Amino acid sequence: MNASLEKINGYSVVNVLDERIDAHNSAGLKEMFLRLIEQGEAKIVVQLDKVRFIDSSGLGALLSGHKNLTSKKSGRFILAGCKQQVLSMFELTRLNRIFEIYTDLTEALENEK
Repeated sequence: MNASLEKINGYSVVNVLDERIDAHNSAGLKEMFLRLIEQGEAKIVVQLDKVRFIDSSGLGALLSGHKNLTSKKSGRFILAGCKQQVLSMFELTRLNRIFEIYTDLTEALENEK
């Protein structure tokens, strides 16, 4: 998985740099989330503005990160910058009802719950 990590306003921001999240790289993303959670991170934003395609294994990696963070830490797992074709996968699978999804990183960081 090609991704960068930065801290902004107390959030760990994972910038996914690949155009695809699929069976070939989703395990790396899942491991990254687990490491962050084990290190005590309670607020994670996943920046998906470069991602053009996501399959079921990619959705599974994001769902795993969400589940692990919210169940163990009562934290926030946020998605930001989804392109329409990626957003439509969340809508098709109804995962848009589970995830906090914002149009961009700025909006995600401004919406404190």
